[in-house]
Amino acid sequence: MIEQIHTYREAEAYISAIPKFSGKNSMEYTKLFLQHLGNPGQNSKIIHIAGTNGKGSVCAYLCSVFREAGISAGMFISPHLVTMRERFVIEGQMISEEEFLEAFQIVADHINELPMELKQVSYHPSFFEFLFFMAMVLFERRDVEYIVLETGLGGRLDATNAAEKKVMCILTSIGYDHMEYLGDTLPQIAGEKAGILRPETPVVYPVKQKEVECKIEECAKTVGAETFPVGKDAIKEIRIQHKTIDFSFHLHYYGYIRFTVSTSAVYQIENAAVAIRALELLSDRRLTVPVMQSGIRKAFWEGRMEEVMPSVYLDGAHNIDGIQAFLETVKTHSCKGKRKLLYSVVKDKQYQKVIDTLAASGLFDVIGVVALMDARALPLAALEEYFRQYAGFECRTYEALDTALEELIFSRGDEDKVYIVGSLYLVGEVKALLRRPRHD
Repeated sequence: MIEQIHTYREAEAYISAIPKFSGKNSMEYTKLFLQHLGNPGQNSKIIHIAGTNGKGSVCAYLCSVFREAGISAGMFISPHLVTMRERFVIEGQMISEEEFLEAFQIVADHINELPMELKQVSYHPSFFEFLFFMAMVLFERRDVEYIVLETGLGGRLDATNAAEKKVMCILTSIGYDHMEYLGDTLPQIAGEKAGILRPETPVVYPVKQKEVECKIEECAKTVGAETFPVGKDAIKEIRIQHKTIDFSFHLHYYGYIRFTVSTSAVYQIENAAVAIRALELLSDRRLTVPVMQSGIRKAFWEGRMEEVMPSVYLDGAHNIDGIQAFLETVKTHSCKGKRKLLYSVVKDKQYQKVIDTLAASGLFDVIGVVALMDARALPLAALEEYFRQYAGFECRTYEALDTALEELIFSRGDEDKVYIVGSLYLVGEVKALLRRPRHD
């Protein structure tokens, strides 16, 4: 039994504590509990997104266009950076503490009154399941037309895959991550991600690796889903500005149309293109070319090459593909002063390859390391030892994040550029510190 919880802080604390007493459940039980809730969200049009990199960005582009078109949409994403409420966005706004608490209490009440099949196995939602159920309750209560669902980990066995009826599936860039759960090869990982596909439901994906493309096409054929790959030939005339990137994208009816993304991150061209193709396939008359152009231009996604203050960039690249994409963008930034990097990571990531790539890039004059305030953080000594194997830059070690920010950001030269990259936990900790008055 979940005792009565009266405040947002209590609800957030309860959810945060779930991993201490409840692990992942089978898809059968996840679906049973969703049915027990009354299958919330089943009357909305669900767009389901899986992949290794770019999921959140594609979600943001889709919802920005929906908002521009006057279409109500709910977005469920993970992880959050500072507050758990960030995971639930309705019509462009993070939900309130009151809405969070109401949704929590609805889910909690249903846990207290389980049907016999779930009671017999002492079912309790996992951390991610609980949040997913809350999202579907929230979207049902607000009667949104579209639901944009981002998977947490994988696809086939992800809690969000309990949603059966979908109007669109999207697979973003596939890379090496969570290999202990998803497989050791790109086709294996792609196969797990493609577990979200449904019969007669279109799937959009970027063409990057032949082996991944073949696996997606194979999975789509097996379930009877029509594929819409986004090839490199669909994107041309890329022009990188200081804070924006212009590119032309081929729409099936109109030919090449000019779009602008409001970021310097080169990798967002692909994510925007995937979102545009998905929007085009929805065949919604409200999604006109001018609406899509405006929505894509207005889209913003925190922690993805985000310029948090002049010449200070924050990027949540945490796997090798993400880091390589991050470095491609850094190369496009002219710098008359010094380039400085702050990095940290959790120990269950492929940090050796990432560190090798960062250290060998030759792009940074200073590389600083700091440990995260998380149980899974890679120890500071290990970070320092690995980076000090390399020459060509000054290696600095910081015991505390606020010390690192003071030295790298607030004491930087006028022509220096500072990049903070690594775990999204690092991104969240940085954003939380930057929001505090400096005298705290």
